[in-house]
Amino acid sequence: MKNIVRNHLSKVPEVTLIFWVIKIFATTLGETGGDAVSMSMKLGYLVGTAIFSVIFIIAVIAQIKAKQFHPFLYWTTIIATTTVGTTLADFADRSLGVGYTGGTTLLFTLLMVSLFVWYKTLGSVSVNTVHLPKAEMFYWITIMFSQTLGTALGDWTADTAGLGYGGGAIIFSGLLLIVLGAHLWTKISKTTLFWSAFILTRPLGAVVGDFLDKPLAAGGLALSRYSASIALTIVIIAFILLFSQRAGARAGH
Repeated sequence: MKNIVRNHLSKVPEVTLIFWVIKIFATTLGETGGDAVSMSMKLGYLVGTAIFSVIFIIAVIAQIKAKQFHPFLYWTTIIATTTVGTTLADFADRSLGVGYTGGTTLLFTLLMVSLFVWYKTLGSVSVNTVHLPKAEMFYWITIMFSQTLGTALGDWTADTAGLGYGGGAIIFSGLLLIVLGAHLWTKISKTTLFWSAFILTRPLGAVVGDFLDKPLAAGGLALSRYSASIALTIVIIAFILLFSQRAGARAGH
């Protein structure tokens, strides 16, 4: 009986309020953790990207090989996408001179292409279809692009648009509330709303993370990136332990 039930479950968690709370903490950790390696350790964006890319690849392989949903493995992989997204976006925006506007445009295009190819290949981009290796590969590639886009978008909002970290947090929180309203009171595709919310939580985490660790002169709190990252990690672990997460149901079940 357990095997029958397991076969009807996805490899990703059921999308609940706790899912989104952990996701926001994870994206904030991605920002502080990525900056800790590339800036505080002075390894640079390229080396930081290489380090986190290896962690990301190992985590994705472990996730795909897993027979069922494992909360700690899943969220470790999510955090890996946020950290590599942070350093990769910073490398493109700053080291390659693409700029926040150019980086945001490029990454948005890559994200849309990823979703389009996924849909054309498997007929759906719903998270409820993520239980076979091919779907999982598309899922994690799409998430990696969305996390990287979120970093660039957060930086663009705070710096280029001149809204600062507080203004950026208000903007993205407001947009997330709009998505929530659409989920509750409209018939807009739940899949579309999921990906919209998933993308928007990343720049929210990015501006909050920057607010925590950027210098006072730049509008931040100048907290230690190491301390902030450790504190966020503890909070994420506590949420995973305190709030049981179930695997999402497969599409059609």
